[in-house]
Amino acid sequence: MKFSILITSFNKGKYIEECIKSCLKQTYNNFEIIVCDNYSTDNSEEIFTRYKKKIVLLKKKKISNSSALNQIDLFKLGALKAKGSYICLLDADDYFFPKKLETLRKKILKKHDIDVIYDLSLKKKNNSYKKFILKKKFQKFIWPTIINSSSITVSKLFLNKCLKNDVLEKFNYLEIDFRINVYSRCIIKNFLIINENITVYRLVENSVMSNLKKYSSRWWYKRFEAHEFMKELYKRNNLVYLNRIDFFISKILARILI
Repeated sequence: MKFSILITSFNKGKYIEECIKSCLKQTYNNFEIIVCDNYSTDNSEEIFTRYKKKIVLLKKKKISNSSALNQIDLFKLGALKAKGSYICLLDADDYFFPKKLETLRKKILKKHDIDVIYDLSLKKKNNSYKKFILKKKFQKFIWPTIINSSSITVSKLFLNKCLKNDVLEKFNYLEIDFRINVYSRCIIKNFLIINENITVYRLVENSVMSNLKKYSSRWWYKRFEAHEFMKELYKRNNLVYLNRIDFFISKILARILI
């Protein structure tokens, strides 16, 4: 079983070397590392050069002002080159523990044909760690607690389903982790969530999420897009999305505040 570790990056020179090193330290060794970069302008290039014999480096210019769409575009670029039957997503400012791939392999062998495996990461801020907690949702028609992209491993078959159903298209504010979480956990429902500590999700100041203030105009517009995405996805899969009150409130406030 071969894994493809797909790292998406832009100006993450402060963290990218630790990220790559964590992949090279894996105890299971049938894998490739694909780094997809939006032509970083920091010191990333010298780090890429240092590891050029151990990584596949792909570069592409940004297609949008949206960080979410740029990352998705890089993911699609890397996925086309990926040779593994499973693809591990990894943000350049996060990293894996050495037994990440070994743990995933054991889970996959126990449960064949699984589409997506999520692991509950350790959230790192400065030098402290906190376990990621799944919140219980009381609304049936709402997105689940989103497990971050570096804790997501998808099969090539699931990726094809995503592309066929336009899961990775449109919606400027919706990151890849939101789309995959919703599609796999609400629609396809062929996923596994494991509790092992095999991924570190770093909380950094300049991340997309850290710059999104709760109840701001952008926050409401993103929430509106999330509803639109789910409504469209449900309809495409012959399901009915029933969350009219929250949808209506988000839509009104998004239009007023933008």
